Amino acid sequence: MTPQAVLAQPFTLPNGTVIKNRLLKSAMSEALCKRDGAATPELIKLYGAWADGGIGLCITGNVMIDQCAIGEPGNVVIEDDEHLAALQAWAQAATRNNTQCWVQINHPGKQAPKGLNKETVSPSAVPFRSDMKAFFATPRELTDAEVHGLIKRYATAAAIVKKAGFSGVQIHGAHGYLVSQFLSPHHNRRTDAWGGTAEKRRAFVLAVYRAMREQVGPDFPIGIKLNSADFQRGGFTEEESLDTIRALSDAGMDLIEVSGGTYEAPAMTGIKADKSPVKDSTRQREAYFLAFAEKARQAVKTPLAVTGGFRSAQGMAEAIQSGAVDFVGLARALAIEPAVPLRLLAGQAPLHQVKPLKTGIPPIDKMGLMEVSWYTGQLKRIGRGQAPKPNESPLWVFLKILPQQLGIGRKKSPTKLRAS
Repeated sequence: MTPQAVLAQPFTLPNGTVIKNRLLKSAMSEALCKRDGAATPELIKLYGAWADGGIGLCITGNVMIDQCAIGEPGNVVIEDDEHLAALQAWAQAATRNNTQCWVQINHPGKQAPKGLNKETVSPSAVPFRSDMKAFFATPRELTDAEVHGLIKRYATAAAIVKKAGFSGVQIHGAHGYLVSQFLSPHHNRRTDAWGGTAEKRRAFVLAVYRAMREQVGPDFPIGIKLNSADFQRGGFTEEESLDTIRALSDAGMDLIEVSGGTYEAPAMTGIKADKSPVKDSTRQREAYFLAFAEKARQAVKTPLAVTGGFRSAQGMAEAIQSGAVDFVGLARALAIEPAVPLRLLAGQAPLHQVKPLKTGIPPIDKMGLMEVSWYTGQLKRIGRGQAPKPNESPLWVFLKILPQQLGIGRKKSPTKLRAS
């Protein structure tokens, strides 16, 4: 089969959901909501562009479960059905052309810049490494009651997503956010029911999944984005990740997307914990986490996706034909070329290649936050109906967005975390 024929094959999930091709748009933070957390016309236009661009499964960016705990300015927030009409308009645009669109549901935990929220919380009060303390505060440890309250919030958000007309949900369990923090022995040093052993560290994500499933029923897809590893000393390891994948598979998870890294070690961008690039042999295979996916495939039959590093239809098709994955994830390529799926499915190369982004300021270049800022700018252009600017200066974009990242000019809301 030609690469484009492989990518064009539909796939049926175990629950009967049919996804029209093997191309998955992985989550990117759009920062296109109103101050009250509601979706904007720009967000709706952006997702309409991706639906028109040929993607099979589109995963939204971070949608937060608490207005008082957002990860970046402009995150959509779902606490209740107050903004249901805006969510319905978003879902209608995002699911046209038989596109599956799943909402990624998230809580940042400790991984929110200083000044954005009144406080940050985490399983344990573990600070960031020394060179990042200027950007991120040491979090407060969650109480047991608050943990139960957060589980309920995840489930409530999932129910509203279904009511709005989206096709499914994805739990963000990767990249150093709250679920990832619970899984990691570096971030989670609790000795109660939520920590102390690998099994107890998995209890939170399993409780979130079960609460969501109770709300949405057996036929509504629930996926998860999960780290293969944290790539931090004392963090979440491949062995623990494989055990977590087995537990999620046994629980009934519909799709597992494999990624890796945190803001402190952004492996999802091709940078390892020691800040060195990935090996040439890994780049030749294109996908950063494909070797781990092969191990996961041996462990479970749950459908798998890998995101990070894909550059060509040939590399994507080979990953699927190897049997390691069922879907290939694209993210940054879709920020600079929204219709790249149509080109790939037509046997054409992308018009633009994803390139490393550097500001020339080493502390900023080491942070995943810089990449987020640059690509967020491209998404805003698409949402305004403008063409992306693949060659835009990363330093200029970062300086432009820095006041927002620090919360300057943002109206503060009551930020006491509720346990309900």
